[in-house]
Formats: sequence, structure tokens, C-alpha cells
Amino acid sequence: MRIALYQPDIPQNTGTILRMAACMAIGVDIIEPCGFALDDKRLRRAGMDYLNQVDLNRHTSWATFYKNCTENSNRLVLLTTSGNLPYCDFVFKTDDRLLLGRESAGAPAEVHNAADARIRIPITEGTRSLNIAVAASMVLGEALRQTKGFSEGANP
Repeated sequence: MRIALYQPDIPQNTGTILRMAACMAIGVDIIEPCGFALDDKRLRRAGMDYLNQVDLNRHTSWATFYKNCTENSNRLVLLTTSGNLPYCDFVFKTDDRLLLGRESAGAPAEVHNAADARIRIPITEGTRSLNIAVAASMVLGEALRQTKGFSEGANP
């Protein structure tokens, strides 16, 4: 299982997700272009000293990322406020790619159309969305619970 960030634009959120990924032994794919330099001090501050422990793959474009997923038969699971299925009702697989759109704009139609599944986190009526790092951690936790995906030595 991996987390994929589509053109992230807030370095603190990306750093937080990278830190979580290191702690959970989960790889991260960053689909560029990013809205910041990947050596941004705000990313380093949020990621702390965990950043060098992350299995990080950078993809120069959506097309290169999508081609890689297709070649490896990875299922793309898009987290979106317009998803048709609550994440707790979704059945995750160990080789899923949990895909999150930009903080400022979400994912474009091309990404929505390519996703194998579009899931959502139910939230209170009248609210728009959760922070992307919070959403990633909630869904990753459920995905790991279902797939028994916590790494050896981890304390689930």
C-alpha cells in the first residue's frame, strides 16, 4: 500500500504525511509539479527527522504515475469529498494506491475518471472537508486494519 499525493501545494501537510508514512512503513508517491520545493523548510519541520526514512517516489507528471500504476496493476483509490462510498465500507487491498488531490483544488476530472474507486469520509453537513493529512491518516488506518498491513515491529 502506498499514499499518492497529486500535485501537493502545502509543504506542512506533505511533511506530516511523509512523517506518518515513515512511522507506518508506507511508501509515498508525489505526482509533480508541487506547489513548493521539496526541500522547503516547512516540509522539513513537519516531517522532522523522518523524511530520510520514507520510501518516496517522485513522478514528473500524472501520466508517468498513472502508467506506473497500470503496469503494476495497482488499484487507484481516490479520497474525495464527492466519493460515492464511505471509506469504512470500502474493501482495501494491500497494493492499493491511496490517492489524494491538491489541498487547494482537489483532483481534476482526468484523475477522477482514472480512479478505480472514489471514497469519502462522511462529515457533518455544512462542512466542506478535512485537512488532507488528517484524511490520509484516517483512511490509511482503516486500510491497514483491513489488510493487516502494519509492518513487523510496529505497534498497531
